[in-house]
Amino acid sequence: MAFDFSELEQRCVQVLARSGGDVAHDLGHVRRVVGNARKLAAYEGAKLEVVLPAAWLHDCAVVPKDSPARKLASRQAAERAVQWLRPWGVPEMLLPEIAHAIEAHSFSAAIPPRTIEAKVVQDADRLEAIGAVGLARCLMLGGALGRTLYAAEDPFCERRQADDGAATVDHFYTKLLQIEGLMQTTGGRTEARRRTEFLRQFLAELRREITDESE
Repeated sequence: MAFDFSELEQRCVQVLARSGGDVAHDLGHVRRVVGNARKLAAYEGAKLEVVLPAAWLHDCAVVPKDSPARKLASRQAAERAVQWLRPWGVPEMLLPEIAHAIEAHSFSAAIPPRTIEAKVVQDADRLEAIGAVGLARCLMLGGALGRTLYAAEDPFCERRQADDGAATVDHFYTKLLQIEGLMQTTGGRTEARRRTEFLRQFLAELRREITDESE
């Protein structure tokens, strides 16, 4: 089936530029997720005509990270994506698969991906949360939300429950260090392992620096 990916990309960029986002969910984030998704789809043999629309529009419904409604964002994005894609001429038979891939990408929604395309999109998005880009996004979002970098009394959550609503480093322990074990694809697991090691190196260096600071 012929599929004009260049026209799809242009349309997605146009609507996303109007819909906004936050410091960690901007158009740059979407472009990187699309790039990740292309690579994983090629590795896994997933259908690009499902993967690419889902990757482009996975965050098209903007819900703040600290909102109680955050877990509903991926469902809202799936509904909005279908509303856009249908008049763009995307075949009707593909829309349920695209919608599912969008719904299932979210960590907070906890919807199990049923197809290889949904697994690819989920992994592509989760790779954005780890490694150098993931670290930068985490720090940017923590700053935007007014969170302290770390809890001085126990920076690495060794004697308390991690609370990423209070300290940015706590987010490593509530989510980021768990992602490697949640990856769905072979290619995703390989890349997640490398990126997670980078996060561990950052935490080790942070520990060294703030320990030296207190001595």
